[in-house]
Amino acid sequence: MTKAEIIQEISVKTGVEKNQVQEVVESFFRVVRNNMTEGRNVYFRGFGSFIIKRRAKKIARNISQNTAMVIDEHFIPSFKPAKTFVEKIKKSEAVKMNASKREAEAKQAMKDA
Repeated sequence: MTKAEIIQEISVKTGVEKNQVQEVVESFFRVVRNNMTEGRNVYFRGFGSFIIKRRAKKIARNISQNTAMVIDEHFIPSFKPAKTFVEKIKKSEAVKMNASKREAEAKQAMKDA
C-alpha cells in the first residue's frame, strides 16, 4: 500500500477532504522524523515504536579488492512492532493467503524462466 492509497482510504472512511488528510499524514511523518533526528524514540501503544539503533564500529572486507575497511559507529532508524500487532499479523488468514499466493506466483515465474 502506498502513501497515496493510505490518504485516499482515510479520506473515504472519514469524509475529510483528501488534501487535508495529506497534510495531516505529511505532518505525522515530519513529527516522527524531527523527533528521531533529535535522538528521541517515538512510541505508539498497540502499534509499535520508531527507535534509533546503534551500530558499533567494525572492520569489513571489500572482497573485490581484497582489502579491509573500517565502518565507523553509526545510528539507524528502525521500527519495532508491538506484541499485540505481531500477534494480529500471525493470526491473520489474509496474510497467510497472500503469502501462499506470492509463493505460487514465484514458483510459476521460476518455471517460466
